[in-house]
Formats: sequence, structure tokens, C-alpha cells
Amino acid sequence: MTQEDGDLDSLVRKRIRALRVAQGWSLEELAGRAHLSQSSLSRIENGRRRLALDQLVTLARALDTTLDQLVETATDDIVTSPMIDNVHRIMRWRVKGDPGMSVMRQYLTEPPPDNPARMRAHPGREWLVVLSGTATLMLGHRRFRVETNQAAEFPTMMPHAIGAEGGPCEILGIFDREARRGHRRDDEAPDEHDTSAGRE
Repeated sequence: MTQEDGDLDSLVRKRIRALRVAQGWSLEELAGRAHLSQSSLSRIENGRRRLALDQLVTLARALDTTLDQLVETATDDIVTSPMIDNVHRIMRWRVKGDPGMSVMRQYLTEPPPDNPARMRAHPGREWLVVLSGTATLMLGHRRFRVETNQAAEFPTMMPHAIGAEGGPCEILGIFDREARRGHRRDDEAPDEHDTSAGRE
């Protein structure tokens, strides 16, 4: 066994115990859920028993996670820098664990459009939090005031628009793949990592 294998082995054992403790389960409770004896589970956590693939699959399922997440290791590219659009005052980050999702920080100065024809509707979901100031979220014919540290989550199939209220505001939004596609603009540069048609 190489040092790298040994490090992964130790990490997986610690992760199993940490997930069990986070759930508030005793050794006996997790062992029952995973169809293992309590002593076998104890030896797995303490490194006195070999980690078998079939047991890892069973433990991952019992812990409500996946085998991939259970054995996942940290990569060197933990820290990422945003793609910056100075024209629209937008910063955008790709979520590495889910390439279909992106995070966007935007500075808004204008109120949302009053004309429903200028609202967007498209597949997907969006989540946003107001970092500073107050935002106005238009959903169909409804108007929502979203203040600093408040969040909003909504299905994007409903016509929507967001803007500033009573002065500039800054928002942080999370978009799934479909929502991101729906917010493409012809005047924005395409994301170099996005292979789908159109521009964001």
C-alpha cells in the first residue's frame, strides 16, 4: 500500500465516523442500517479491519451518501477566481462539483422593468440572496421586496425580473444549467467552459 492509498484509507474511515456522529447515530444504529455487526463497524472505523468495496457501498447507502462522495479526495484546484464582466458588473463562478451550476454576483442600479413583456421565463430554478441594499423581484404580476441578507428561490418558468429598489443593491445568485441558459445575452462573452449553444 502506497502512502497515498494509506491516506485515502484513513480519510474514508474518519469520514464514516464523522458522518455517523453527524447523524447522531451510535455504532449499533449504523451497524444495523448497514447490516454489519457492531464490532465489524468499530474495527472499520478504527482501522483494524480491511475496507471492502461491498461494505463501503452499503455504508455509503446507510449514511445517505454515495461511494464517490465517501472516497472523494481534495484536489489542488480548491480556490477559483471569477470570470468578470465589467460592462454588466457581474462576477461569475462555475461550481466544479456540478458543472451545470454557476454562481453569479451582480451589482444592480436600475429597478426591474414595469413592462411584463421584458420579463424572462425559461426552464430551471434560481436562488438569490441580497448582499447589500434592497432588491425588487417581479414574479408574474407579483412584486417582492428582498432586503439585505434575505433570500428568494423561485421556478424560472414564471416570468420574472429583478432590480434595485431605493438605491444600488448587490445580489448573489445560484443558477442551475437551464436557468443559466435562459439568462444568456448576446452582448455577454460566452463562458469558455460552456459547450451549450448561445451566450449567457
